[in-house]
Amino acid sequence: MSRMNISQNVGGQNFGGPLDRRETNRFPVKEDVRYRVLQSKSAQITGSGKTVDISSGGILFTTSEPLQPGRLVEISVNWPVRLDGTCPLQLVATGRVVRAEKDRAAVRIERYEFRTRASTVFYAAGA
Repeated sequence: MSRMNISQNVGGQNFGGPLDRRETNRFPVKEDVRYRVLQSKSAQITGSGKTVDISSGGILFTTSEPLQPGRLVEISVNWPVRLDGTCPLQLVATGRVVRAEKDRAAVRIERYEFRTRASTVFYAAGA
């Protein structure tokens, strides 16, 4: 996807810079993520990191090792909002790596679902 330098006039003010041509808005969600490569011919590739941003079309996240573009991966993200305010959720998505650097990868989501996850409860000693 290429970017183009343009000047935009918004409310009488000029804003220059790259035009973002993404079709969906990105949200700066910073949550724990676990991933695994589903098309690995050698040893299973798994890792963990943090999300950088999320949109309805994809996820950008940090990785512990470079991921190869084109690979199919499953990503699990601890969702920041609870179901009915009490039940922790997890976003589980499958998609292809569309861009990768040494410590981050962008995945285009092909399918996703929300799952409930067990919450960790700690009790104080003697309580």
